Amino acid sequence: MADEDTTIRLIRVDDAEVIAAHRARDRRAYAAWEPAQPDEFYTAAGQRRRIETLLDEHDRGERWPAVILAGGEVVGQVTVSTILRGPFRKGFLGYWVASARNGRGHATRAVGQILSVMAEELGLHRAEAHTRMENLASQRVLRANGFRPWGIAHSHIFLDGAWHDEVFWERTLDDTTSS
Repeated sequence: MADEDTTIRLIRVDDAEVIAAHRARDRRAYAAWEPAQPDEFYTAAGQRRRIETLLDEHDRGERWPAVILAGGEVVGQVTVSTILRGPFRKGFLGYWVASARNGRGHATRAVGQILSVMAEELGLHRAEAHTRMENLASQRVLRANGFRPWGIAHSHIFLDGAWHDEVFWERTLDDTTSS
């Protein structure tokens, strides 16, 4: 299974059920990395509402929400958010892969694909991301895709009952030496 194809596509409302199942199963596993969510977030109805909002933001050019597919099955998400145009031309990158599919390269390949979307389809110049200091797996994904750390934000995010430092990452999209 390590050689499964990894692709991305724009999220659809009918992805809600499988995403809810992944999120509900992995709720505790990802509590250290993501903000707390209400119980409704982990239901198909809650995910449908969230996806509808994501697609509205996509229609306004504010976000590019994708699912990560492995062998045609939804196994996670990769999203460009906080898209800034004008002199900045940048977006913020976030991603997750279901715990049952971790360690197979899906996040690394999906991030590489979304970087192409950011550069070619969205015309962006820069990609940014944040990781918790301890999230070495996510840092490996970013490094493998040409990101460089550029700073630390102390007490930047409140997760799992405490404030945590985060590493800020950057990637210039038209810098072919970074890939």
